[in-house]
Formats: sequence, C-alpha cells, structure tokens
Amino acid sequence: MRDAMRREWSMACDDQRMRRHTSADMALTAAGDARLVLSVAVNATGLAVDEQLEVTQGGVPVSVTEVIDAHGARLHLADVVEGDVHVSYRATVDGRAEPLEVSALDEIVFLRPSRYCESDSLVPTAMREFSGLTGTDLLFGVSSWVGQRLQYVPGSSLPTDGAVRTMLAGEGVCRDYAHLVVALLRAMHLPARLASVYAPGLSPMDFHAVAEAAIDGHWYVVDATALAPRSSLLRIAAGRDASDTAFLTVRGAPVTLDDLTVGAVVDELPTDDLTQLISLG
Repeated sequence: MRDAMRREWSMACDDQRMRRHTSADMALTAAGDARLVLSVAVNATGLAVDEQLEVTQGGVPVSVTEVIDAHGARLHLADVVEGDVHVSYRATVDGRAEPLEVSALDEIVFLRPSRYCESDSLVPTAMREFSGLTGTDLLFGVSSWVGQRLQYVPGSSLPTDGAVRTMLAGEGVCRDYAHLVVALLRAMHLPARLASVYAPGLSPMDFHAVAEAAIDGHWYVVDATALAPRSSLLRIAAGRDASDTAFLTVRGAPVTLDDLTVGAVVDELPTDDLTQLISLG
C-alpha cells in the first residue's frame, strides 16, 4: 500500500505543469585541431523544448552535428581549430515528463560494476547495512545512508575517484554521492545509473549529478546531497557512471576550459518530500 501511494503521488507530481529555463556557457582555448563532444542539451522526451546551441570561433559559427549515445543522451560534435572557442546553450522546457521505462538491456547493463561504481567491492558493506530491504525501501535507505555518511566538500575529490574511495574518505561532491548510491544499489541487485542534470535551486549553480534506480519497471531519481528539489531537475544524460555523462569530451589537440557558467531556474521552486518516488524530467 505504501509503495502504491508513493507511485500515485509521483504520477500526480509528473502531471504538474512547470516551465524551466536552462543555460550553459563555456569559454575554451584549443591548442590545435580538436573535436568537441558536448553533453549539455536537455533530454526531455515528449516535452515542448525551445532550445539553441551555438559554437563559435572568432564570432564565426562552427558546424554542430547531433548524435545519440547508447543510453539515449544527445551529444553534439563540433570540430574546431587553434584559438578561442565559445559554446552557448539555452533551453526552455514546459511541463514534466512521464517516468522512463526500464528496458531488458537496462536491467543487465546497470547491474554490472563500472569504472566509478565498484559494486562488486561493496557487496559486504551493502549486505551488512541494507540486508532485508528491497525496492523503494532499499532506494531511500541507501540514499539516506550515503547522505548521512558523507560530507559535501567542494574540491575534496579527484576526477578519478570511485565509490570505494569516496566511502573511505567520507566526503565528496555530487558525482561522488551519486557513484556511492549507484554502487550500493547494484551491490543489492537493484539496477542503478548516474544522471547529469540541470538543477534549479542548486547553490552554487553548476551541472549536477544524481542517481536513478529501477523500481517497478521505471526509473526514479534520488539525490543523496538533497541540494535541489528532484521534481525540478532536467535530465541531460544518463549512463553507467560519470564516464558516460561528461559535459565536455575532447579528441585531438588539448582544449582548456577557461570559464563555465551554468544556469537553471523554474517558474516556482517546488518542495521535495524525500519519502516520495520522483522521476526526472
């Protein structure tokens, strides 16, 4: 009965109308010929999206090509030459998306250990802390445990840190929280993945990372940092861990990120009941 009530509340929340505005601006310097792979576009399936993405060099537009990755994210490719590069993205999204369905392949891929989510190494910890919990109770139990165990400390972790190192350190940033949640859920045989999002209400504003878990055939989000209301989050990308969701990947000559400004606002910032199931979108 409790799970049914949670699902009913979540569906009602998803039907609420809201308008969200997002933006991302990057100032880059390319040392030579390079290909930029950008993961900044919202992935709001089934919703009305008004957006613009522009890459320029010396005020001249650079051709951009969109491709879809293995997990459904919209990636944008731009070939640049030596010099300054500016990336500008703007999107307005109306409404809330329906919960995404979990595919048969999802149930395989997102149970496996991955580079930053070493679920196989965390099985003893997961069994000790969460034995007997399943489904929604497991999801919220893991998220609460991680939120209480870790301290949010900007700059405290390295880009190569995984869930095990984060747990031992007892501190990290959003990606570290999400990696530990995902790894513990997988260790308990619940498919889970990391999602990059725009997060209205986040302070200081930046790209944000959260965890998603497969409950009753749909993806639902938890954020152990509790830094932004989940119902206002907008999906950018999802994958096994942060290696699948980087906002910028470079091939070719080195490219320096000189400045990054991210924006995300909603017409009315909602409250977040952490006992309820919420989907991204």
